Amino acid sequence: MKIRLFILLALILGTTTLSAQSRRGSVTITGDTKVSQLVDKHIEFNDRVKTIPGYRIQVASLSGANAKNRAFELKDKIKAEFPAVETYVIYVEPNFRVKVGDFRTRLEAYAYLQIMKDSYNGTIMHDDIYPIQIDWDALIPETDEDAAD
Repeated sequence: MKIRLFILLALILGTTTLSAQSRRGSVTITGDTKVSQLVDKHIEFNDRVKTIPGYRIQVASLSGANAKNRAFELKDKIKAEFPAVETYVIYVEPNFRVKVGDFRTRLEAYAYLQIMKDSYNGTIMHDDIYPIQIDWDALIPETDEDAAD
């Protein structure tokens, strides 16, 4: 008796589940127009500001008297020792930070960090967002008109 009741219950539930899955409907999303305007502004901003995520190595964070001059002296010293990589002085109140590189991957930055840490004590790696550097000389013109510009 219990087995028949169980089988009957399983058939009823199975039929209900199958019929529920065959129903189709539509979803209408209603929202404030300001949300779509905000999304459009975000898209426009991303088109204007060309930046990419990457990594830089922070060599020093200087504050106090004469910090700006010491930061630029350190920048010149690093640039002379490592001419292949860009060096930056960035002011984040109250510190002048000297950073090196425009590395795309953590591995690239870590490899350069290993080279620099012998010369500069306390170097650390930071996630960073920096502007895209376009090498205009490396671009190949698509047409003769582009080459003339």
